[in-house]
Amino acid sequence: MSPSTGPGRAAPAGSPRHPYAVVVTAPDLDPPSAQPARTTRFARLRAATDRVPTRWFAGIGTAVFLAATAAFGGLQAVAVSEVPRLSAGEQHVNERVALTVQRAVLLDTFPEAGATADPEQGERVLALLIDAENRWDRAEMVLADGGVASTVGVEALESAAPTSVARYDDASRNPWLQPLVPVSLVFTWVVPGELFADGEEIEVVLSDQTLSTGSFVVDGDYWSDPRPAAVVTVAIEDRGDGS
Repeated sequence: MSPSTGPGRAAPAGSPRHPYAVVVTAPDLDPPSAQPARTTRFARLRAATDRVPTRWFAGIGTAVFLAATAAFGGLQAVAVSEVPRLSAGEQHVNERVALTVQRAVLLDTFPEAGATADPEQGERVLALLIDAENRWDRAEMVLADGGVASTVGVEALESAAPTSVARYDDASRNPWLQPLVPVSLVFTWVVPGELFADGEEIEVVLSDQTLSTGSFVVDGDYWSDPRPAAVVTVAIEDRGDGS
């Protein structure tokens, strides 16, 4: 796949090849005339991070199994006892990407990040703040088919794909990860409102993948065969409307 050459064009999906890319900077979310008081949830989330002491809790292992779909079908089970347990703020590194789950936040809605909940349907938004660094030698789009987002899952959501992924600093969605350039990302899921509660601990499953070289039908290098490699336990903060 090729990176976009402008802020309004998306890269085509379906190709495993990742040529050199340019950094794309998204426009500011607020118009120039916006008043300082009209801050986005991103700004309030950053302010809360500076203001509220972070409380992280180590997880307690249970005898359950984690499953991940292997390339070209099939399920691969990995016992929890065989997967390293991490706390929020601890980094997991593999050949493709370094990931650090920092926070888990429950919000009424989060349209700035691409996740709009319907209160009439009892929906809310679960958001994970994750620091990421692309360790590969080429740029990658986070939400592309088989992209970095496919290596992050929430156990309680059965590792469902996120509703959206956005940069933490400028709220640009589905960003490119440049090689060796750290970036903070916000992964979001629209969830049933009663599914999670303030202070509840959730498990975030981080998977490793194998770099493969295509032949015949698939051409180029691509990552496949996800395998659970670490489980991060993080406590949810219920921020309501984000204020």
